[in-house]
Amino acid sequence: MKLIWCKNCLLPNSRPNLIIEKNGNCSPCNNILNKNKINWDKREQEFSKLVKKIKSKKLRYDCIIPVSGGKDSTWQTIKCLEHGLNPLTVTWRSPQRTKIGQENLDNLISLGVDHIDWTVNPEIEKKLTLESYKKFGAIAIPMHLAMFNIPLLIASHFRIPYVIWGENSAVEYGNFSKKDNQKILSDKWYKNYGVTHNTKAKDWVSKNLPKKKMSSYFDYKSYEKKHYDPESIFLGYFFKWDPNETYEISKKFGFKAGNTARTGFYKFADIDDYFISIHHWLKWYKFGFTRIFDNLSLEIRNNRISREKAIKIIRSNGLKAPLEDIKKFCKYTNISTKKFFQIAEKFRNKAIWKKNKNKRFYIRDFLIDDWKW
Repeated sequence: MKLIWCKNCLLPNSRPNLIIEKNGNCSPCNNILNKNKINWDKREQEFSKLVKKIKSKKLRYDCIIPVSGGKDSTWQTIKCLEHGLNPLTVTWRSPQRTKIGQENLDNLISLGVDHIDWTVNPEIEKKLTLESYKKFGAIAIPMHLAMFNIPLLIASHFRIPYVIWGENSAVEYGNFSKKDNQKILSDKWYKNYGVTHNTKAKDWVSKNLPKKKMSSYFDYKSYEKKHYDPESIFLGYFFKWDPNETYEISKKFGFKAGNTARTGFYKFADIDDYFISIHHWLKWYKFGFTRIFDNLSLEIRNNRISREKAIKIIRSNGLKAPLEDIKKFCKYTNISTKKFFQIAEKFRNKAIWKKNKNKRFYIRDFLIDDWKW
């Protein structure tokens, strides 16, 4: 496979669901051009009409907002409260939540919302995390199964009509078609962009992972023939999403950034969980890029830095493995660090990785020609 890099940003065609289009730009870079043509005042008016419709039902809760306490879910909560909604906020409790993550979640709740912090059976979560890492070289499948299913399960149970998510990641990072509905998080969206390697909870059921113990991962339709169907929508359809802007707004309401970037470029992103850095770092083996490429590409698209400057930042930062977080993961799953790297090596993408004369792995078509391997 020949890696082809976007002419505008720093992403290659190895990124899942990304296409390098005829003009040499990737699909997310072309999507930003379409976003800039949107009448956002009209979109906000559309949201206001939806709010009026929801509030007319006079329900206990108007909507559910899935939250982590991060800058985006803080922004989601602020926007919904400003428009007069009474949300129930719901969190999948990470097994490795950081101190600052807990502080930011507490701050979000203090904005004036009810909150459910859902803890999955710890032993099941641990087993599933290790199983998914061994099978796919992916540690975040349990996170995404829980994160996307738990809010809908609660919404269906309490008959809450809407689940309001943040940005549509398929638009911001993927090749989401203009023909697709960019407002709705549908079953089709979840299948293509849910980051579960196209698996569902039923695919993981075994003697080691019995269905009765896996209920947090099953969708709400799995147990009840007659069920209430909530609608999932993206707030990023109604309001222009920009990571820096959501941070600046959230900061005014008490959100705190880290002292340094935990993974990638931003000090204010991916700070609520110790394992998310590993999830992003494993992209290096599979796709030939890491989180900092994603972050800097957003900066380029939003005209805050040039492509040349972004490449200089990657040169100066390097691409170091998050060793301390890997140690935490190994302790959590009860494997050695040697075993961790052996598993990671199985998923090195040999279509893009080659060995040089010194038998060191390198990427032949890497973004930076003189990168020191």
